Amino acid sequence: MKLTALEIKQQHFEKSLRGYDIGEVTAFLNVVANEWEYLVAKNRDLERDIEQYKDKLKHYEKVEDALHETLQAAKESSEQRLSTAKKEAKNRIQKAEMEAEDILRDATQKRHQIRQDILQLLNRREEIVRGMKSYLELAQESLGGFTKDDAGTYNINFEDEMGASAPSGTKKNGTQNAQKTSVSSGIADSDDLDDILDHLD
Repeated sequence: MKLTALEIKQQHFEKSLRGYDIGEVTAFLNVVANEWEYLVAKNRDLERDIEQYKDKLKHYEKVEDALHETLQAAKESSEQRLSTAKKEAKNRIQKAEMEAEDILRDATQKRHQIRQDILQLLNRREEIVRGMKSYLELAQESLGGFTKDDAGTYNINFEDEMGASAPSGTKKNGTQNAQKTSVSSGIADSDDLDDILDHLD
């Protein structure tokens, strides 16, 4: 049963011979009505505050949900980025290792090729040196055989024969001296060489 302040003020009681004092009862009812009216107003204010707090609570709950979703999305995004970064770093490391292996393999092959080229050049040098030594030894041997004059062939004196066969009226001494000089020096012109070959025949 709901009572209002007005109903409390207007409440009437039956009179009796030995009842309560009407003035006191009326005064008390007025006090109770005023207090009741205050409590009802206070209760109304509290209910309004409660509704406001409920609205704020709903708003904060929505904000909390939004923050939770944002944090969850940020967490998932950060985890995804971290995973992507790890995969990318792993791929780059693998790629770098493969490139390093390729570079090392190429360098090893080039080093081996350079070593082979050097060995071939050294072998070629040895062959050229041996060939030159053989050629020089053979040339020296040939030169030694060519310059060897055991029979004294290159020291033939044609002075008497050439003097005897020289025609009269020529200057014998001058011709003989020139022939001696030409033969002894090892250098003869074509005419002197012909004469020498004729005498040898």
